[in-house]
Amino acid sequence: MKTKILLSFLALTLGFFVSAFGQKPTMELTFTAEYNGQYVPLDSIFIENLTQGGDTTLYAPDTILSLEYNTGIEDINLSKNIFSLSQNYPNPFKEKTTVNLYLQEKEHIKITIRDIIGRKVAQYENTLNQGNHSFKFYSGNEKFYLLTVTGKYASKTIKMLNANDNITYKGKCKIVYNKNVDNVIGFKSQNINNNFVFNLGDELRYIGYAKTVNEVNGSNVIENTPQTNEIYKFEITEGIPCPGIPFVVYEGQVYNTVLIGDQCWFKENLNVGSMLSDLHPMQNNRIIEKFCYDNDESNCDEYGALYQWDEMMQYSLLEEAQGICPDGWHIPSDDEWCILTNFIDSTVSCSGTEWIGTNVGYKMKSTSNWYALGYGSDSLGFRALPAGQGCWIYLYKTRDAYFWSSSDSYDYPKYFRFNNYSDKVYYWGTIKDFAFSVRCIKD
Repeated sequence: MKTKILLSFLALTLGFFVSAFGQKPTMELTFTAEYNGQYVPLDSIFIENLTQGGDTTLYAPDTILSLEYNTGIEDINLSKNIFSLSQNYPNPFKEKTTVNLYLQEKEHIKITIRDIIGRKVAQYENTLNQGNHSFKFYSGNEKFYLLTVTGKYASKTIKMLNANDNITYKGKCKIVYNKNVDNVIGFKSQNINNNFVFNLGDELRYIGYAKTVNEVNGSNVIENTPQTNEIYKFEITEGIPCPGIPFVVYEGQVYNTVLIGDQCWFKENLNVGSMLSDLHPMQNNRIIEKFCYDNDESNCDEYGALYQWDEMMQYSLLEEAQGICPDGWHIPSDDEWCILTNFIDSTVSCSGTEWIGTNVGYKMKSTSNWYALGYGSDSLGFRALPAGQGCWIYLYKTRDAYFWSSSDSYDYPKYFRFNNYSDKVYYWGTIKDFAFSVRCIKD
């Protein structure tokens, strides 16, 4: 009996302590992004709980996700958290940067900025009304700064990175209140725990959206099971993933997806099957076979594999057959290719043949790997790579990209070709012995 009473007393005491003086434990997930090694600001971050379901979104300039999680004790949280602090943007910055603060109600706040060794370099203090407030921070020549906002019930700190490499810069640290910003998008994370449940051990998926340095829409996907505060860096590439299907794992490889118009495509060339060591005809032997340019597996890893038409179709003659694509996907018909290319370039007309369109080739070619500056803008993330072709010999890697369709026209299947010297696309038919690249499209 004494044991039960003691345990009950301890439980009540601990529960009271947590309720009166603390709150549920919180972890902070911070997001940043790069494009080809260069910082780019995030537009938004979409977060999914893959274990429990549910999702939420952070909108710029908010790049910090605060997650409360259960500890096994039912917490009655009496403490208040009535403001949200954004990460400064840009970050890293040079000489000046912006910070936004959201107050759920009128409150007296103090903002203190210190250098990395704790010296106070700037301070702001005032009573502010409910809403979004914007501040501009002007730095000295220190590399790191800690900005802390203290309110009546809570305190939050962010770390800011000064990328100014001018050691002779003599700017004086100061923080300046801009104004109450009514048109700033509210911080989604301020009430995230009302509709996004998280427990330790849950697997989360983060999709970061940003524009590249060329102002092309891009994204990146990260999956992780956070256990403590984390900083995630998105490696942005052109293109937006298909809703609910950011990637597909097929035969041990990951294929990213890209949404273009209403179509969902693989973002990479297919690379599945056993490599043949020469260009002899592929066989109908229930084994997927592939060619790698110059019989080098590394070319398949970089550019994708090359397939003869019959092997790609798995010896079916049906248009839009699944072929060597995974379940739920198929080999695109020439009509589906025409829909894609016409969406990208409205001057494309597949009623003719040979070189068609105006700049569709430039918009679909990758931003690298092409010979003699023949690369494209990859403006929608299709990333057509110059994998070349095979038929008796291998030809035109870095100069041409050939893609099969599933449309057979009197034993001359249609294909689409991109070339390093043209901004158009070549539309034609050819014999089935050629080995070309393959993309899959969602059913």
